[in-house]
Amino acid sequence: MITQIHDLIEVCSSELEIREYRNEYGANLYSHWLDVEKWMSENNIPEFSREIGNRYCDIKIGTHLIKKELTASEKIVLRAVNMLISYQEDGDFCFRSPSAERLFEGDVGKLMLNYFQFAENELHLSYKTIDNKKLYLHRFVVFLNFNHISLGEIHLETIKDFYQYYHLSESEIHNCIHCLRGFFHFLYDFEKTEFDYSVFVLGDNYKRHRKLPTTYTEEEIRRIILTVNRHSAVGKRDYLILLLAIEYGWRSGDITAFKFENIDWDNNVIRIIQNKTGEPVDFPLLSTVGNAIIDYVKNGRPQSNYSNVILSAMHGKKGKPLSSPTIHSIVSRYMKEANIENWKCKKHGPHSLRHSMATNMLGDNISLPTISAVLGHATTESTKVYVSLDEKKLKMCSLNIPTITSVHYRGAL
Repeated sequence: MITQIHDLIEVCSSELEIREYRNEYGANLYSHWLDVEKWMSENNIPEFSREIGNRYCDIKIGTHLIKKELTASEKIVLRAVNMLISYQEDGDFCFRSPSAERLFEGDVGKLMLNYFQFAENELHLSYKTIDNKKLYLHRFVVFLNFNHISLGEIHLETIKDFYQYYHLSESEIHNCIHCLRGFFHFLYDFEKTEFDYSVFVLGDNYKRHRKLPTTYTEEEIRRIILTVNRHSAVGKRDYLILLLAIEYGWRSGDITAFKFENIDWDNNVIRIIQNKTGEPVDFPLLSTVGNAIIDYVKNGRPQSNYSNVILSAMHGKKGKPLSSPTIHSIVSRYMKEANIENWKCKKHGPHSLRHSMATNMLGDNISLPTISAVLGHATTESTKVYVSLDEKKLKMCSLNIPTITSVHYRGAL
């Protein structure tokens, strides 16, 4: 771990160049890093750490957590310091600044910490899944502690009041239901409680009201691809990432887990087991994808013992597999550079490209079972949502309004 602030700034500055940050934005970050170094020197602080970074932000802008009321200049201070902290601890820049510190206090909070440990060690849930549980269960324990509600006092109205207290949306309530039920099942199964409080967590019909997926037109996708500078090593990598999302509809987890052993060059096939569903899927090795892989491996991929095809180019993580948030950030970057209209107001990660591929296939008269097979859906039920996006075919289903012959209605008109 790099503890000397000068060395940390130099490494982070180099990373800005490798990741091709805009010069103006990079210079802004660098100036704030120098301010941190100057402050540490003036206060005789020898080594940088999370605690020191948070203290600097508390003094400089009054908080080390992101808040809505912060000005743009205050947010960049927070962002700059959090980049130093995350790179020091993880060898990567943080995806976003933290908005809250999750402290699980009280007796219920301690039980939740035991549940998270059980979810990791026994259930083998992913970090992302456990972090999602922490988000909702933290809100729940804060609600209980604030209202002085003990575990034995939880009932049906408690859950309803909790939803209203945080003004949770339908999707948030849907996620919350699974988190609360899992926690209450854990307590009952391991005899932490004599009663299974999950009976107070009623189900919902969220899927019936599912929102339409975000999609982009073929012209917008073409512009995104053309934005990539394929002369640099990072550009060659990013181009391959976009192709895998656009041509195959891969999720970010599939892209990061993509390995050389998945490629059958002799038969021009890529075989993967989808990261989310566990479904095996075969894809034709398109010439565009195959050439992009060869170009990246020969001219852009770092030397590494990892068998993953796509690797990080950053010094701290050079030669290691990318994370899913990084894939999301890469896709978002090129949507911005391609000047895609209203991209910030819509979903703008690799999943939106997956939705776009399915919708465009449907528009080309490809059958639902075929689209379902490409997406790796177990049944066509999950694929049917794309039918509602095919405006041309929906218009073909419309019926003419019959002529009104009733005397009653003619008189009304």
